[in-house]
Amino acid sequence: QVQLVESGGGLVQTGGSLRLSCAASGRTFSSYFMGWFRQAPGKEREFVAARKWSGGSTYYADSVKGRFTISGDNAKNTVYLQMNSLKPEDTAVYYCAQSRVLYYTGRSSEYDYWGQGTQVTVSS
Repeated sequence: QVQLVESGGGLVQTGGSLRLSCAASGRTFSSYFMGWFRQAPGKEREFVAARKWSGGSTYYADSVKGRFTISGDNAKNTVYLQMNSLKPEDTAVYYCAQSRVLYYTGRSSEYDYWGQGTQVTVSS
């Protein structure tokens, strides 16, 4: 079992920044991927970013490329999502998740451990 707890959400103005954290406990493995997803009201959950627990390549949705950065601290079992130049369309509940596959995927169905989510609201 893996437990994931997100934090760092809040209200920010357009152009502002936030850093989300995802603290993991339990059975984590360096070969799995950690992903960030988001879900806005009335919309489906969408992929935001991913990286392997052990580091290496990072992957981003086109909508956040160049503005968001995923990183991790293995010693703290924590993954971060640095969000800069925020836009109102970034408003959503953000979730972190651990994959159940050993390759990069942006499909939420291939992640089996999820946090409770943290709200990010960007005002215009």
